[in-house]
Amino acid sequence: MNGRKVEDGGILYDENETDDEDELQESPAATVAVAPGIATPGIDWNEGGDVPEGVIGAELIQLFVKRLPNSPGVYRMFNAAGDVLYVGKARSLKKRVTNYAQGRGHSNRITQMIRQTANMEFVTTRTETEALLLEANLIKRLRPRFNVLLRDDKSFPYILVTGDTRAPAIFKHRGARSRKGDYFGPFASAGAVGRTINSLQRAFLLRTCTDSVFETRTRPCLLYQIKRCSGPCTHEIRDADYAELVQEAKDFLSGKSQKVKAHMAAAMNDAAEELDFERAAVYRDRLAALSHVQSHQGINPAGVEEADVFAIHHEGGISCIQVFFFRTGQNWGNRAYFPKADPQLSGSEVLNAFLAQFYDDKPCPRQILLSQTVEEMDLLSQALSERSNYKVAISVPQRGEKKDLVDHVVANAREAHGRKLAETASQSRLLDGFAATFKLPYVPRRIEIYDNSHIMGTNAVGGMVVAGPEGFVKGQYRKFNIKSTDITPGDDFGMMKEVMTRRFSRLIKEEGLPDRSADQGADAADLPFPAWPDVILIDGGQGQMTAVRAILEELGITDQVIAIGVAKGADREAGRERFFMKGLADFSLPPRDPVLYFVQRLRDEAHRFAIGSHRARRKKEMVKNPLDEIAGVGPTRKRALLQHFGTAKAVSRAAMADLMAVAGISESVARIVYNHFHDDAAG
Repeated sequence: MNGRKVEDGGILYDENETDDEDELQESPAATVAVAPGIATPGIDWNEGGDVPEGVIGAELIQLFVKRLPNSPGVYRMFNAAGDVLYVGKARSLKKRVTNYAQGRGHSNRITQMIRQTANMEFVTTRTETEALLLEANLIKRLRPRFNVLLRDDKSFPYILVTGDTRAPAIFKHRGARSRKGDYFGPFASAGAVGRTINSLQRAFLLRTCTDSVFETRTRPCLLYQIKRCSGPCTHEIRDADYAELVQEAKDFLSGKSQKVKAHMAAAMNDAAEELDFERAAVYRDRLAALSHVQSHQGINPAGVEEADVFAIHHEGGISCIQVFFFRTGQNWGNRAYFPKADPQLSGSEVLNAFLAQFYDDKPCPRQILLSQTVEEMDLLSQALSERSNYKVAISVPQRGEKKDLVDHVVANAREAHGRKLAETASQSRLLDGFAATFKLPYVPRRIEIYDNSHIMGTNAVGGMVVAGPEGFVKGQYRKFNIKSTDITPGDDFGMMKEVMTRRFSRLIKEEGLPDRSADQGADAADLPFPAWPDVILIDGGQGQMTAVRAILEELGITDQVIAIGVAKGADREAGRERFFMKGLADFSLPPRDPVLYFVQRLRDEAHRFAIGSHRARRKKEMVKNPLDEIAGVGPTRKRALLQHFGTAKAVSRAAMADLMAVAGISESVARIVYNHFHDDAAG
């Protein structure tokens, strides 16, 4: 879309600039400020003749300064290839960019960034708080090389108590809150949510089954039998009584735990006085389940109702930021982050940049406690308050219970930092040893390990796990459901061929061929994690390697990727593996070689991931109901068919007249069901 350009005070504003359209919609940014002669989407580099071709660095930045306003905004710096180097915000764009244009008094990191700058783009905002929010959004989306980067930005899990069914269910939820119900969180991890839900099941007997299962049950499931559910599906409990259980669960998750426990204790005593010991035992077990939840929450400060607590430990070029989540007076877990940052930055600078990115796509509590003061604390508080529509207070406690709590989080950050430092050093030594053992031309930064899993060829799945300088990179794992119908069941060579073809065909299409020379000699810490593997490990011997090499040759990437086969030794005993590489005779490593243990750990992780993916696929196939695949047959009609015929198999054998005899099944629906199971009838 071509935008209308309006000149105002020497600044040319493009109201609908194409490349920034999504960014402007997601942020409060007002306009895109563009100086004549500055390269932007739809504008030639030398338009106006102000920017000589080939000018880069501080000299180029000086040309931008002349046309910039004193208003707040966000700027982006690009290298000659068009990659974003840095995203920053400023109260005054003109003053901030002037500072870069001077070209002196900067750290090595900033000097290197200025030297590589070949283009800049600007977005003006109404206020500095808007600029702060836009900056955080762009950093997370563009991941510039010279910014502090939040590496793990996946959403947090919540507990959802649904509100759109007769009998509300309790689920783990992650993502957009599109379903009607009550959400409680965030929790630090899926494991914390799972443990809490398990205990809440025992305490409040709420259902955890899917709506489709709930609506088609004809008798209570096993969870009812073991007293983990009250059986609302088949009306083993009255709807009004079940609603009371739901409300008690909501009260507990809302911080009214003492009220709920007092009510249960009173009910248990009443039952005991009435000599109804069986009912008293039920309340006793429910109380024990609630105590189990709270005992696993660790520290629960009475004076902190709703807060996130941040502490940073910065040492040895690595920053660890520990976050504790407190909601409704309960500790809902903690998580350690290791943002990518220049070692020259102080802990305060890293924490300052981290906070804005952290809350870019997450709800914010009313209170944020920090282990140390950050430069833009007041500005960040104002920005988060404006976005949240309620006051967000950010403080550094100096005494009392909150100070003790922050000190506890600092201790956790220090411990996590120490573990990370040890793991990183160990991983670095192992990668160096790996490169020496296998005579690689350079130390690998990305290793991909492949394995297949199936049972007699059924539900076959290929798994790919990824390891790098910091260990396993689980966000890069991939699974491949084997789709080819030409592969003989159990043909591992054919499965591996399909996996390799799909993986590298897509990689070539999306990333192109890798430029290995570009990374040589560069500091690995300054480089983004590569998309292309340096080495691929194949769980298999010479036969698997022959199939893999054929694919690599067919795709023309034998020089880009080093393939190594790992075959189990005699009697499939660990420690006696044989290794296969192109140009080398197969060989083994000494039984206690650290590199051998490293390779075994890589292979075992690939094996675990492939088996887990296979089991998940097999389980999905086992519980799949043939009626689920029929368009136009919803839960109500499906339940009516199952109640009438008993099984899906009986439905598949039913005649048209029998189908039409089911309550709620019209002739047209009966025809759809009949045709689904009788291919010849459709014609």
